[in-house]
Amino acid sequence: MYLRLFSRIFSAMAGPRPVVLTGPSGAGKSTLLKMLMKEYEGVFGFSVSHTTRDPRPGEENGKDYHYVTREKMTEGIANGEFIENAEFSGNMYGTSKASVQDVQAKNLICILDVDIQGVKNIKKTDLNPIYVSIQPPSMQILEQRLRDRQTETEESLQKRLEAARLDMELSKEPGIFDLVIINDNLEDAYGKLKDVLVDEIAKVQEANKS
Repeated sequence: MYLRLFSRIFSAMAGPRPVVLTGPSGAGKSTLLKMLMKEYEGVFGFSVSHTTRDPRPGEENGKDYHYVTREKMTEGIANGEFIENAEFSGNMYGTSKASVQDVQAKNLICILDVDIQGVKNIKKTDLNPIYVSIQPPSMQILEQRLRDRQTETEESLQKRLEAARLDMELSKEPGIFDLVIINDNLEDAYGKLKDVLVDEIAKVQEANKS
């Protein structure tokens, strides 16, 4: 029922197509997003996800995530306030309807950073986003990137690597993504990301001139 209701809400909202960005932790999504937001200021709006995990050093509530209690998030999910949600490493994550609507209402391209389950849930709606998967060159390189962060316990690291293996396999399935980017060179990856978004970027820039 909630997904059908949400579909009607999005159908009624005009504006540029959102972008659903997914990929394993450590694949480079955050870096590419920061580059995109810096070059195209006033074009993109980031859909801030909710999570029950604790903030990492330097992260800000309301900017990186909305940090909430498990009780509050469970209540929000039960009330149909989320388009997608998932649990990973004992923590809950989700994208609220309000966070997407806030961005679309400003005539900005809404960026949704979700996991593969979130992608499948969004495909059940009429949101009609551009689906992009960011993948690492290999599991070995991904593991090294995650270890270099020094933010994971060995147990949580292994869970992330297992999730990454599944993510990499699913990214190869035809018809799920509009574009799969192998991030083995940051500038090349960024160029490919811009290319798939060029039409929507132009629409927003043109609308901002009028």
